[in-house]
Amino acid sequence: MSKAKISYNDKLLSGFINKDELENYNQSIASAEKMLSGRSGPGNDFLGWLDLPRTISPSVVDSIASKASEIKEKADILICVGIGGSYLGARAAIEFLSSSFEDMRKPRVVFAGHSINSDYIADLLDMVKDRSVAVNMISKSGTTTEPGVAFRVIRQFMEKRYGKKEAASRIIATTDPAKGALRKLAREEGYTTFEIPSDVGGRFSVLTPVGLFPIAVSGIDIRNLLTGASESMDFCSGDNYENNLSAHYAAVRNILFRKGFTTEVMAAFQPQLHFVSEWWKQLAGESEGKCGTGIFPAALDYTTDLHSLGQWMQEGIRNVFETFVLLKKTNRTVEVPKFDDDSDELNYLASRSFEEINLNAYKGTLLAHVDGGVPSATISLEDRSEKTLGQLFYFFEKAIAISGYMLRVNPFDQPGVEAYKKNMFALLGKGGFEKLREQLLSRTGSMQL
Repeated sequence: MSKAKISYNDKLLSGFINKDELENYNQSIASAEKMLSGRSGPGNDFLGWLDLPRTISPSVVDSIASKASEIKEKADILICVGIGGSYLGARAAIEFLSSSFEDMRKPRVVFAGHSINSDYIADLLDMVKDRSVAVNMISKSGTTTEPGVAFRVIRQFMEKRYGKKEAASRIIATTDPAKGALRKLAREEGYTTFEIPSDVGGRFSVLTPVGLFPIAVSGIDIRNLLTGASESMDFCSGDNYENNLSAHYAAVRNILFRKGFTTEVMAAFQPQLHFVSEWWKQLAGESEGKCGTGIFPAALDYTTDLHSLGQWMQEGIRNVFETFVLLKKTNRTVEVPKFDDDSDELNYLASRSFEEINLNAYKGTLLAHVDGGVPSATISLEDRSEKTLGQLFYFFEKAIAISGYMLRVNPFDQPGVEAYKKNMFALLGKGGFEKLREQLLSRTGSMQL
């Protein structure tokens, strides 16, 4: 059994959940595990992530690492173009494992295609105009609107600056193995390509080339990341909550949901975890929010948000439960200095580390929120290492898959996402949407910006 670098503590849930309730979920856990391992449940054609940490080809990892080394040598900045699962996992890893400030990172990985905003893309091009640039375009189809239009602008910039041949050597496409607009363009232009496995959906793709390439360019050891995820498979499997960490968390979430706690707040006490929470929000929300059900995922950054939303968490509507994420060991330690005048009356904290102060802020918040009627549990992380993050990624992926089956939904599709896309295509005049366009225009005539 691999050593777990993450843990889940639900001891303070005793006033909300009893042991019998958890044990009653063992049947649901066993059923979900059987559907996953037997590839027999809803969405079973998108279960490539399940064994991926141990089945990904070493040659694929080697080719990613090799190309990343080449890009690190020739580029100051990698522009990673993608939206949703095509960028959140990579950003989560880079923010968690790198310096807190982008200017300290070399090369820098910056992101585009996750919004539609002229100022953002123009500012981005201004920022890179005197830098050596490479681009990673990530899209299974190549036709997703947000990254698609961003890539058009960035591709034009690259070709004007470097010429088509040199630009092509600096553009890496991560896309479908055989088909799609981006695959066709990459073939025509001679881009280096990496494949998005056909049986892995976007929000489960962080441990595929989708996440691994930009993560590797940032200087992170992707082999250790995969090793951590592989280790997590040992303690995130099994047919009961006591030996399956992912199932334990999934069962708690579902018990609380059925008791009226319909929103889960992920509360992290380190700023480096912000984008891990953002990645988790997409993983949970897109997997579970369908068929009129689903736990709503929200995230807060403590202690920062204790000074904005702390009052609501303490005394607001009691429809939330809270999952704290706590880091046990930071990379470095800073202590509070002592001043003779003690004008700010903080000498009682002199010689104490920021970590000690933060730990007590967490303990105080946890106890206050439990006393205020918020069911609260804690995920603890050993350190800021690739193995720890790899374990956390897999823990969440497996937990949300099990939780989705407990909710009796398909955790691996996202039919609701298509609704806004169809409307947007019609309003923009895309072919094939003429009838819908007429209907929508009749409804939007009075809508003015």
